[in-house]
Amino acid sequence: MRVVIADDHSVVLVGLRILINASRRCVIVGEADGADSLMDMLSNTPCDLLITDFSMPGGQQADGLKMLSAIRRHYPDLPIILVTMFNSVATARAALAQGVMAIVAKTASATDLPLAINAVEEGRHYLSESLRTLLANSSSQLHESPLSAKEYEVVRMLASGMTVSEIAGHFKRSVSTISKQKNMAMHRLGVSTDVDLFSYARDSGMAC
Repeated sequence: MRVVIADDHSVVLVGLRILINASRRCVIVGEADGADSLMDMLSNTPCDLLITDFSMPGGQQADGLKMLSAIRRHYPDLPIILVTMFNSVATARAALAQGVMAIVAKTASATDLPLAINAVEEGRHYLSESLRTLLANSSSQLHESPLSAKEYEVVRMLASGMTVSEIAGHFKRSVSTISKQKNMAMHRLGVSTDVDLFSYARDSGMAC
């Protein structure tokens, strides 16, 4: 498998390189140290798998979920493994909703990444044990979320500081559509002000 790896910490890139080369099942064809350089790399380097950090410096793609959304739009069939430090249930759920196949915690053992690569190669999902435990312990909260995937993403982006117009431009939807999704989210959550909406996003881990 041809693999592109990305992380803004050089020591992590070195570790990824060692683990991947040791597996002798993958060939690293590109490395990136930020979100923008990753997007450039993908546009010029054919690959079969992307292994990337979640949140890296870089313009419009500095937000991890925005980066994943952009990758998914341009490369809908590219398998993605996240190697990350985040421990937010909401963020993990959103990443999986973006089509991420595996999430490996940076605190996990060295065997986790090879296991994740093997799972993805076989078309299976993989989560590090700490993330599986996190999701299992919060399963009731996840199932109780009243928002649709699109409403969730609109609320998350609003909480990150984006305006309705900016979100509309990001998704190439009309301002009216985004406004309706925002209003529907507020109705489902039983809140009537932006302050209450942002408080929900913060308490739910969206604004991480």
